[in-house]
Amino acid sequence: MKKVKAAVLGASGYTGADLLRLGLAHPNLEFVALTANTHAGKAMGEVFPHLAYANLPDLISNDEVNWSEIDVVFCGLPHGASQKIIKEIIAKSPKTRIIDMSADYRLRDVNLYEKTYGAKHIAPDLQKKAAYGLSEFNKDAIKTAQIIACPGCYPTASLLALLPLLKSGVISNNDIIIDAKSGVTGAGRGLKQNTLMAEAGESLSAYAIASHRHAPEIDQELSKVTGENIIVNFTPHLIPMSRGELITAHVKLAKDSNINDLRASLESSYKDEPFIKILSEGKIPATGYVRGSNFCHINVFEDRIKGRAIVIAAIDNLVKGSAGQALQNFNIAFGLEETTALKQMPLFP
Repeated sequence: MKKVKAAVLGASGYTGADLLRLGLAHPNLEFVALTANTHAGKAMGEVFPHLAYANLPDLISNDEVNWSEIDVVFCGLPHGASQKIIKEIIAKSPKTRIIDMSADYRLRDVNLYEKTYGAKHIAPDLQKKAAYGLSEFNKDAIKTAQIIACPGCYPTASLLALLPLLKSGVISNNDIIIDAKSGVTGAGRGLKQNTLMAEAGESLSAYAIASHRHAPEIDQELSKVTGENIIVNFTPHLIPMSRGELITAHVKLAKDSNINDLRASLESSYKDEPFIKILSEGKIPATGYVRGSNFCHINVFEDRIKGRAIVIAAIDNLVKGSAGQALQNFNIAFGLEETTALKQMPLFP
């Protein structure tokens, strides 16, 4: 197979940089265009010194890219910006496929998008062509879609933990509580007061309480698998570490279900999935054991409250929660071995 020519939009951000770190090892991928806004005109090694050893093109503006020469675009732009540029790319080059790491094509209901993100969806016709890119659950759609909307990091961890349990009916659709924690890279690379070392270091804080934009995305996918309208209680927290994400889901057991049924459901669902590891009984998932990798560790625990259970999942928010999942979706979309360029072991300690 000849190399697939790729562009990365927003290559000066954390997800763009991690996509390059992983993708440089891909035998079928060639990065021919890297774009940025304020960093346009710079060498990649000037923006990210750890990538100075790679033979990468310099950063340019979006206007300088010849889209007709690009086979696939990895979009790492903020929500709102992605919609506009993706619409322009497809108009100029209908054959180009898009793997979007922003939120712009995740929500199937364009009215819900407007309510959640405070802006009108400018490409509702393209929204209908987008596939939700949760790799383990939507492979058939990912294979053929022109736009693949990669899930957010919180939905990735939450859905991987909960979808099999709801699908098999071993937990209740009601009273799902998700306590989520992520490293500061989840907030992006822009200058923000709450992610300054003096503000975030040695401090754990909740944010976007009862209003986080990933919650409707989680609701959407859980509702899809059950056929019922599910609304979760979701609270995210900022952890003083660079990368990593852990969600703790508190769930109610379905009638006649027990903790062994939950474990069996997860093991059955993921028995053929290379990146999902259901830990042995009693082992607690931790971000340190998946750091830098595309793996997700999950386990279930019996709650001290009768009839309830606790489900814990750990991922690297920049890899399985973003760039790694985008690369996994690329492999699926282009008919390649799903694990290509994603076999790196976690970095520990």
